[in-house]
Amino acid sequence: MDQFDHDEMRRFWMYSRTIQESTISGKEPFPDEMLKPFSENIPLSADGILDLMIAYYNDTYENLKFRKPFETDSLNSIIIPLKINKYCHCQIDNSIDIYLGQIQFFFVHEISTNRINMENHYLAYIRWYKKIKNQFYFSINIEQMCNVELWDTEFYLKS
Repeated sequence: MDQFDHDEMRRFWMYSRTIQESTISGKEPFPDEMLKPFSENIPLSADGILDLMIAYYNDTYENLKFRKPFETDSLNSIIIPLKINKYCHCQIDNSIDIYLGQIQFFFVHEISTNRINMENHYLAYIRWYKKIKNQFYFSINIEQMCNVELWDTEFYLKS
């Protein structure tokens, strides 16, 4: 705990408690690789994903403005490309993490953040399960008791 300041700890706690309401932004180098099979040049327009991507880039790059093609919102905004490369698997540090959601797919999206150089963004489209409010306790034996969290089969709204 000593390596994190108060604001970082508070943000982490908030995200873990209210993931459906939190805006998580930022970027870091991608350490490993996307794995085949994959599909190239898949349109982003399906299922509202384009709007989610614009919101993601606007949150991640706070000093820039992103928009869809053919919108006249702002002349200084960056138009995001409408195509992604979609992957079925992703390898990250040879480890497996458990999430309370369902990964729909992994994808690579290439955009220009400085209007000159293109930059790859390695992302996952995840549907998060709704949390059930009840907690259950059960005993393994007299000395051990476990706390169980249950998650609904329904997802939170797309965001």
